[in-house]
Amino acid sequence: MARKQPNQESDFVRSIKKFFLSAFVVITFIAYFLHERNTVAAASPLNTSTSTGALNSASNPGTSNAVSDPNAANTATNLPTVPAATLPPVATGFKNGTFTGPVSNAYYGMVQVQVVIQNGKIADVKFLDYPHDRRTSQEINAQAMPWLTQEAIQAQSANINIISGATLTSEAFANSLQSALNSASN
Repeated sequence: MARKQPNQESDFVRSIKKFFLSAFVVITFIAYFLHERNTVAAASPLNTSTSTGALNSASNPGTSNAVSDPNAANTATNLPTVPAATLPPVATGFKNGTFTGPVSNAYYGMVQVQVVIQNGKIADVKFLDYPHDRRTSQEINAQAMPWLTQEAIQAQSANINIISGATLTSEAFANSLQSALNSASN
């Protein structure tokens, strides 16, 4: 007659423990998913109609790709400004007009910009394409794009500060902008 060791658990008890551990993992995953979905949906400045704004403006170059979200105005007004007196003088000498840079890879998507030159200076920079397929990309770029545009206008060149958290987009922006500015050079 075989005796069970007193320290060994029965197969039934082990099965019950495995079941409860698996149930705990699944419930935790579902709770995390719901939390993230609700948190991101509440905090996201973009909706589905604005995430295609850049694509629409790429196909219609005369249109603006401004985000139609009421919170976007708050984002733009909270950007730090540097007084013009503190900026070093930059001799630009660009040809007036609108110049489009090539598509540049930002790993999570492509970036393409269009620069508007007026009176030999950068007047505006528009994003024709940017990473927007993932929710995280939408959130990051909704915050980074106004900063990058402002940086380029203030610097009057593609020599801009990289935005922390949007490093790949910043680098791709600078590459596309530099090519557009090369086309605009006298």
